[in-house]
Amino acid sequence: MKIRNTSSVYGAPAKFFHWVIFILIAGLLTVGFLMGDMQMGPDKFRVYGLHKSFGITVLILAALRLGWKTVNQSPLLPDSMRNIENFLAKSGHALLYVLMFAMPISGWAMSSAAGLPVSVFGWFTLPNFVDPDKPLSHTLRETHELIAYAIIAVVSLHILAALLHHFYYKDNVLRRMLPFIKVE
Repeated sequence: MKIRNTSSVYGAPAKFFHWVIFILIAGLLTVGFLMGDMQMGPDKFRVYGLHKSFGITVLILAALRLGWKTVNQSPLLPDSMRNIENFLAKSGHALLYVLMFAMPISGWAMSSAAGLPVSVFGWFTLPNFVDPDKPLSHTLRETHELIAYAIIAVVSLHILAALLHHFYYKDNVLRRMLPFIKVE
Protein backbone atom coordinates (compact mmCIF):
# COMPACT_ATOMS: atom_id res chain seq x y z
CA MET A 1 0.00 0.00 0.00
CA LYS A 2 1.32 3.41 -0.95
CA ILE A 3 2.08 6.00 1.69
CA ARG A 4 1.84 9.14 -0.41
CA ASN A 5 -1.11 10.07 -2.59
CA THR A 6 -0.68 9.80 -6.33
CA SER A 7 -2.60 11.42 -9.17
CA SER A 8 -4.90 8.38 -9.21
CA VAL A 9 -5.20 7.08 -5.63
CA TYR A 10 -5.02 8.13 -1.99
CA GLY A 11 -2.20 6.78 0.14
CA ALA A 12 -2.57 4.81 3.37
CA PRO A 13 -2.42 7.83 5.75
CA ALA A 14 -5.14 9.70 3.80
CA LYS A 15 -7.35 6.61 3.86
CA PHE A 16 -6.65 6.07 7.56
CA PHE A 17 -7.60 9.66 8.44
CA HIS A 18 -10.73 9.52 6.22
CA TRP A 19 -12.16 6.31 7.68
CA VAL A 20 -11.16 6.77 11.33
CA ILE A 21 -12.58 10.30 11.38
CA PHE A 22 -15.77 9.07 9.66
CA ILE A 23 -16.23 6.28 12.22
CA LEU A 24 -15.56 8.64 15.13
CA ILE A 25 -17.94 11.31 13.82
CA ALA A 26 -20.68 8.74 13.15
CA GLY A 27 -20.30 7.42 16.69
CA LEU A 28 -20.16 10.90 18.22
CA LEU A 29 -23.29 11.99 16.38
CA THR A 30 -25.16 8.87 17.47
CA VAL A 31 -24.08 9.20 21.10
CA GLY A 32 -24.64 12.96 21.02
CA PHE A 33 -28.28 12.54 20.08
CA LEU A 34 -28.81 9.73 22.60
CA MET A 35 -27.06 11.18 25.64
CA GLY A 36 -29.50 14.06 26.03
CA ASP A 37 -32.19 11.52 26.98
CA MET A 38 -30.02 9.72 29.55
CA GLN A 39 -30.92 9.81 33.23
CA MET A 40 -28.75 12.18 35.28
CA GLY A 41 -26.09 10.18 37.08
CA PRO A 42 -22.58 8.74 36.88
CA ASP A 43 -23.21 6.92 33.58
CA LYS A 44 -24.34 10.11 31.88
CA PHE A 45 -21.27 12.01 33.14
CA ARG A 46 -19.02 9.17 31.95
CA VAL A 47 -20.63 9.24 28.48
CA TYR A 48 -20.30 13.04 28.32
CA GLY A 49 -16.63 12.73 29.28
CA LEU A 50 -15.99 10.16 26.56
CA HIS A 51 -17.94 12.25 24.06
CA LYS A 52 -15.70 15.24 24.80
CA SER A 53 -12.53 13.13 24.66
CA PHE A 54 -13.40 11.57 21.31
CA GLY A 55 -14.51 14.98 20.00
CA ILE A 56 -11.07 16.41 20.79
CA THR A 57 -9.56 13.31 19.15
CA VAL A 58 -11.46 14.23 15.98
CA LEU A 59 -10.11 17.78 16.22
CA ILE A 60 -6.53 16.49 16.49
CA LEU A 61 -7.00 13.97 13.67
CA ALA A 62 -8.63 16.63 11.46
CA ALA A 63 -5.61 18.90 12.01
CA LEU A 64 -3.24 16.05 11.16
CA ARG A 65 -5.37 15.17 8.14
CA LEU A 66 -5.31 18.76 6.89
CA GLY A 67 -1.54 18.86 7.41
CA TRP A 68 -1.15 15.62 5.46
CA LYS A 69 -3.36 16.99 2.70
CA THR A 70 -1.24 20.13 2.35
CA VAL A 71 1.97 18.15 1.74
CA ASN A 72 0.41 15.65 -0.66
CA GLN A 73 -1.20 15.94 -4.03
CA SER A 74 -4.84 14.96 -4.28
CA PRO A 75 -5.86 12.41 -6.86
CA LEU A 76 -7.21 14.05 -9.98
CA LEU A 77 -10.94 14.14 -10.55
CA PRO A 78 -12.14 12.25 -13.63
CA ASP A 79 -11.86 14.16 -16.92
CA SER A 80 -15.52 13.37 -17.56
CA MET A 81 -16.63 15.66 -14.70
CA ARG A 82 -18.10 19.01 -15.71
CA ASN A 83 -16.89 22.29 -14.20
CA ILE A 84 -19.91 22.53 -11.90
CA GLU A 85 -19.28 18.99 -10.63
CA ASN A 86 -15.62 19.85 -9.95
CA PHE A 87 -16.72 22.97 -8.10
CA LEU A 88 -19.28 21.03 -6.03
CA ALA A 89 -16.74 18.29 -5.19
CA LYS A 90 -14.12 20.79 -4.05
CA SER A 91 -16.66 22.91 -2.17
CA GLY A 92 -18.10 19.83 -0.46
CA HIS A 93 -14.65 18.73 0.69
CA ALA A 94 -13.83 22.23 1.95
CA LEU A 95 -17.12 22.33 3.86
CA LEU A 96 -16.38 18.94 5.43
CA TYR A 97 -13.05 20.29 6.70
CA VAL A 98 -14.74 23.38 8.14
CA LEU A 99 -17.30 21.17 9.90
CA MET A 100 -14.62 18.77 11.23
CA PHE A 101 -13.07 21.74 13.03
CA ALA A 102 -16.26 23.65 13.90
CA MET A 103 -17.95 20.73 15.66
CA PRO A 104 -15.32 19.94 18.31
CA ILE A 105 -14.39 23.60 18.78
CA SER A 106 -18.05 24.50 19.39
CA GLY A 107 -18.31 21.63 21.88
CA TRP A 108 -15.17 22.74 23.69
CA ALA A 109 -16.45 26.34 23.79
CA MET A 110 -19.89 25.15 24.98
CA SER A 111 -18.33 23.16 27.84
CA SER A 112 -16.13 26.11 28.79
CA ALA A 113 -19.11 28.49 28.79
CA ALA A 114 -21.00 26.02 30.98
CA GLY A 115 -18.07 25.96 33.43
CA LEU A 116 -17.40 22.29 32.68
CA PRO A 117 -13.77 21.43 31.95
CA VAL A 118 -12.83 19.31 28.95
CA SER A 119 -10.67 16.44 30.15
CA VAL A 120 -9.21 14.28 27.40
CA PHE A 121 -9.43 10.68 28.62
CA GLY A 122 -8.21 11.89 32.04
CA TRP A 123 -4.74 12.49 30.55
CA PHE A 124 -4.96 16.29 30.50
CA THR A 125 -7.54 19.06 30.77
CA LEU A 126 -7.88 21.68 28.06
CA PRO A 127 -7.84 25.32 29.06
CA ASN A 128 -11.19 27.05 28.98
CA PHE A 129 -11.98 28.26 25.49
CA VAL A 130 -14.24 31.03 26.84
CA ASP A 131 -15.18 32.28 30.30
CA PRO A 132 -18.23 30.73 31.98
CA ASP A 133 -21.37 32.38 30.62
CA LYS A 134 -24.73 30.63 30.86
CA PRO A 135 -26.47 32.43 27.92
CA LEU A 136 -23.40 31.85 25.72
CA SER A 137 -23.40 28.18 26.75
CA HIS A 138 -27.02 27.88 25.58
CA THR A 139 -26.22 29.56 22.25
CA LEU A 140 -23.18 27.32 21.74
CA ARG A 141 -25.26 24.24 22.53
CA GLU A 142 -27.72 25.20 19.78
CA THR A 143 -24.79 25.93 17.44
CA HIS A 144 -23.24 22.53 18.24
CA GLU A 145 -26.55 20.84 17.41
CA LEU A 146 -26.95 22.77 14.14
CA ILE A 147 -23.44 21.78 13.12
CA ALA A 148 -24.40 18.16 13.80
CA TYR A 149 -27.28 18.43 11.34
CA ALA A 150 -25.01 20.16 8.81
CA ILE A 151 -22.50 17.29 9.11
CA ILE A 152 -25.27 14.74 8.54
CA ALA A 153 -26.44 16.61 5.44
CA VAL A 154 -22.99 17.15 3.92
CA VAL A 155 -21.76 13.62 4.69
CA SER A 156 -24.97 12.21 3.17
CA LEU A 157 -24.35 14.18 -0.03
CA HIS A 158 -20.71 13.04 0.01
CA ILE A 159 -21.77 9.39 0.26
CA LEU A 160 -24.40 9.83 -2.46
CA ALA A 161 -21.82 11.41 -4.77
CA ALA A 162 -19.36 8.56 -4.15
CA LEU A 163 -22.06 5.98 -4.88
CA LEU A 164 -23.13 7.87 -8.00
CA HIS A 165 -19.55 7.77 -9.26
CA HIS A 166 -19.22 4.08 -8.49
CA PHE A 167 -22.52 2.76 -9.79
CA TYR A 168 -23.55 5.27 -12.47
CA TYR A 169 -20.33 6.76 -13.86
CA LYS A 170 -18.37 3.56 -13.08
CA ASP A 171 -15.16 5.46 -12.37
CA ASN A 172 -12.62 5.01 -9.56
CA VAL A 173 -13.64 7.96 -7.37
CA LEU A 174 -14.98 5.68 -4.60
CA ARG A 175 -12.49 2.84 -5.04
CA ARG A 176 -9.46 5.07 -4.63
CA MET A 177 -10.51 5.91 -1.04
CA LEU A 178 -11.53 2.38 0.00
CA PRO A 179 -9.05 0.65 2.29
CA PHE A 180 -7.32 -2.47 0.97
CA ILE A 181 -8.42 -1.79 -2.61
CA LYS A 182 -5.72 -1.44 -5.22
CA VAL A 183 -6.43 1.15 -7.92
CA GLU A 184 -3.99 2.09 -10.65
